[in-house]
Amino acid sequence: MTPILVVDDLHKHFPVRNVWGVRTGWARALDGVSLQVAPGEVLAVVGESGCGKSTLGKTIAGIHSATSGRVEFDGHRIDGLSPSTGRRMRRALQYCYQDPGASLDPHWKIGSSLLEPLVVHEDMTAAERRKRVDEVLRAVGLPEAHLGLYPHEISGGQQRRVGLARILALRPSLVILDEPTSGLDVSVQANVLGLLADLRSRFDLTYLFISHDLSVVRLFSRRIAVMYLGRVVELGPTRGVFETPRHPYTRSLLAAVPMIGGRRVTETMSLDGEPPSLIAVPSGCRFRTRCAWAADICAREDPALRTMADGCQVACHFADRPVAPAQDQVARGEDH
Repeated sequence: MTPILVVDDLHKHFPVRNVWGVRTGWARALDGVSLQVAPGEVLAVVGESGCGKSTLGKTIAGIHSATSGRVEFDGHRIDGLSPSTGRRMRRALQYCYQDPGASLDPHWKIGSSLLEPLVVHEDMTAAERRKRVDEVLRAVGLPEAHLGLYPHEISGGQQRRVGLARILALRPSLVILDEPTSGLDVSVQANVLGLLADLRSRFDLTYLFISHDLSVVRLFSRRIAVMYLGRVVELGPTRGVFETPRHPYTRSLLAAVPMIGGRRVTETMSLDGEPPSLIAVPSGCRFRTRCAWAADICAREDPALRTMADGCQVACHFADRPVAPAQDQVARGEDH
């Protein structure tokens, strides 16, 4: 199957300047990311805060311009385009912000915010635009009365529905979801996830699902890309990554997933300290400063993603190390 999205060796470096505005270095937010997304699938991107997952989504969507690398969407290269050409080429690729309330003009009523994309991107009559808005409003489960409200007059969950309606008005084929359940109550999270699943089926959507919530990712995604310090360190089917994580960083993340009544029983993998600065990335493997497996080769050689026998891709010199399957059991009482 031909992928709908291809990202090849994507880099995004932000200049670091001193108080006089003189550039003193670069923050390497993305440092060689490659992945593909098939039509109709849900690819999750996970990692700690600052790993580059949101920057990845924004660079693909054209909100940030890429420093280097290639982005192809629906068979067309979309990086390095002029603003007007980029908007036209990316109309079917939409980005859903982590805080949809901040992306809505507080001085505009919901109806005006939903009409704006159609005015900018579509050649439609006023009646046709109103009909499209009514359709997407019903699709996300909001009453027509919300069209006359301001963003601050609705809840966070409703703001997310408005953000989705604004995107769906343009009939996209791929949606980048940046932390779509962040900051919501558990019951509201369930409603939003159910809505996303329903919209994906109804509108034949493909999702790039950015999240730090591994429990949500496990339920919602088909494949998962684990990012650390601007790089993808593990990529594979969600079930395989959760059951037999190969990269020590992935194992550490999964070992930290809380469970009701105890904790997940996995190989003990601690994740101490903070990630290194993006301005001074360690030599060799960038995870070595926090890794219990680190050896001399890790400081000398930067491991590339390599494909394992089960199809998963891992960037680790010791990815062949035997993997003890993670068990969804609960350790009660004393730690063993």
